[in-house]
Amino acid sequence: MKLWSKESTSTSQLVEQFTVGRDKEFDLLLAKYDVQGSIAHVKMLATVGLMTQEEADKAVAALHTIAQNIEQGKFVIEEGIEDVHSQVEFLLTNMIGDAGKKIHSGRSRNDQVAVDIKLFLRAEVLAVKAEVQQLFDLLIEQSEKFKDKLLPGYTHLQIAMPSSFGLWFGAYAESLVDDMELLAAAYAVANKNPLGSGAGYGSSFPLNRTMTTELMYFASPNYNSVYAQMTRGKAEKVVAMGMSSVAATLGKLAMDCCLYINQNFGFISFPSELTTGSSIMPHKKNPDVFELIRAKCSRIQSVPNELVLLVNNLPSGYHRDLQLTKEILFPAIEELKACLQLTRLMLSNISVKDNILDDEKYRYLFSVEAVNELVNKGIPFREAYKEVGNQIEKGTFQFDYKKQLHHTHEGSIGNLCNEMIAAAMKKTISKFDN
Repeated sequence: MKLWSKESTSTSQLVEQFTVGRDKEFDLLLAKYDVQGSIAHVKMLATVGLMTQEEADKAVAALHTIAQNIEQGKFVIEEGIEDVHSQVEFLLTNMIGDAGKKIHSGRSRNDQVAVDIKLFLRAEVLAVKAEVQQLFDLLIEQSEKFKDKLLPGYTHLQIAMPSSFGLWFGAYAESLVDDMELLAAAYAVANKNPLGSGAGYGSSFPLNRTMTTELMYFASPNYNSVYAQMTRGKAEKVVAMGMSSVAATLGKLAMDCCLYINQNFGFISFPSELTTGSSIMPHKKNPDVFELIRAKCSRIQSVPNELVLLVNNLPSGYHRDLQLTKEILFPAIEELKACLQLTRLMLSNISVKDNILDDEKYRYLFSVEAVNELVNKGIPFREAYKEVGNQIEKGTFQFDYKKQLHHTHEGSIGNLCNEMIAAAMKKTISKFDN
């Protein structure tokens, strides 16, 4: 069954297989949202006289039954039925008769799928937000727990200056704050209602789009009917950009962990059950989880570009190309949530080595401390730098690098500013309430 079929038309089976592709697979993810949109639409149709109140009440009750079947995993798109929209209307018509055929009045599959995707994206962005929040809380917790554990900082992968695990964990916590800014912007884009735009040019029916917007708890409609259709692809792309930012943070954190667990660093370790072994080398404890997080997050960062290539040269109006946004974006959302969950699992079980900086190889890590000590004695910085640099070149550098470090400015080893970072995250989270 196709919503657009007529008695005199039929479609080649080969063409149908090609055009449908994997769409039914991803349509199942949209099923509950299609029902939500249909319930809002039916309630509105009753208020503008396109359905009687009795018909609307029966339709809403039947749609709620369909929604329950979806939640229980009983919903399928049957053989011969084109998509989720057709399946819902088919089931509804079987349940309540011809009144079910009225629910498409003032609606096109174009705005139907647009609202389904907006509802889906809005829910999934909130799910990602919840996962990010949990990881953020853990990072702040670990930052405080390990704030006195020092480790070497690197630039160009060369020993640079003293750092700490408090500083390291806190850095990734603050990175997530900025990531959430982008995710909040993506949420705002997704949280607008395209329903009622029809095929992209509105309707001669007196639809009440404000009502459906309120019923589905959207912040506002996409007012212009042409632009409502233009948000297809754009909304997906903006959400992918927010996801990409989170993925970039996770990928960098995963890379750090792969380095730090390496025996040549030896800064951190994990329980054996969270690492993998080798089929030939019995000593191996491989960081496969972090390696896969790194790889998956690199792929997630490619999603915005893939969507750009898909939609960038399309003119206004609906085009079948947009169908493919689902198979590009939907699996990436699941991958990102899994990466967030596994990162949290790993970092919850991290062990940090004690007294890392006592190793003689890290003594030049304190060269800046030696320069600063001379500056505190009144020697100009450039002269102090030259003096310490000459000692290093001659191999005569001596500095008591085991003494207590005194870094007190905001965002330093001795002043992590985790309270401020947590407050910034709270402020960003509040943007999702709009």
